[in-house]
Amino acid sequence: MRSLLYIVFIFVITGCSYGGSKTSRLDEARRLMQSDPAAALSTLNDIDISQFQDSAVMAEWALLYSEAMVINRVSAPTDTIVNIAVDYYGKHNQPDLYRKASRLKALIKATDNRDDLATALYLRKEKEFMLYRERAKLERYILTGLIIILISAVIIVRMKQRLKLQTLKNDALMAEATGLKYQIDTGRDAIGRMEKKLRGLLETRFELIDSLCQTYYESQGTKIERKAIVEKVKNEIESLRTDYFPKMEQAVNDCRHNILVMVKDNLTDIKPDDYQLLVFIASGLSTRTICLLLDESVNVIYKRKSRLKARLKETVAPVCPEILDLF
Repeated sequence: MRSLLYIVFIFVITGCSYGGSKTSRLDEARRLMQSDPAAALSTLNDIDISQFQDSAVMAEWALLYSEAMVINRVSAPTDTIVNIAVDYYGKHNQPDLYRKASRLKALIKATDNRDDLATALYLRKEKEFMLYRERAKLERYILTGLIIILISAVIIVRMKQRLKLQTLKNDALMAEATGLKYQIDTGRDAIGRMEKKLRGLLETRFELIDSLCQTYYESQGTKIERKAIVEKVKNEIESLRTDYFPKMEQAVNDCRHNILVMVKDNLTDIKPDDYQLLVFIASGLSTRTICLLLDESVNVIYKRKSRLKARLKETVAPVCPEILDLF
């Protein structure tokens, strides 16, 4: 891409410098036109017009050349050269130069002074003009090709940049998906560890308490059976409150990234009863079991859970959104 730009730049600079040297020769011929018209014509003949880079310079040379021929009273075998000026100035809306070129064309036709050398030089200039036209056409093709290549290169570069940006976006999405998958897997592992730890911690007592609680609500036995069940439940509940509650609290913190510690840090005025309710909820105990552990009715527990959730949502959830997942 950069090399292509260098080539175009060198091409333009070379053409401009070459055109500048030819323009100075035209100025020289213009100065000699009145004082030494033969020298002016000779100077114009010495210029290789096939190397002109600009049609305006070509038209200026053709006008001066025709003027020099008229002043030197030399006839032209054709009107090819003067027509260069006539056509150019007519197309480019330069009426003064157009009229001058048209007048010179009429004068050249009226001149009947044939000179073999002048005719040969004139015919050589015609050939140079034809070479100029062919070269100009080739340069237009080359320039068009360079422009097409340049545009194609720009499009390719932009497409590569867009592809690179899209690749970066895809990589970012993949990284985000990988991170999300890792978080999900980590959460699942944490829950699994907590369940395993709680099962190991409360394997006998928790199963017994839970089964007794279900039996207590569903049993249709005698009062004595119910009383015996209640006594067992009470004994297990008391043991759970005194011996196993701190271990349950530690198990929840270990398996849920110290979520209870965060609750204490952000909700410093939480009541002990509400904190105890939160530990039981985080441990995955059923509502009926919590009712018996806290010696409250189901409706009361539901209301307490609702109030506790509202407080946690306001104070703890902004820094620990997963607290609401417990409910």
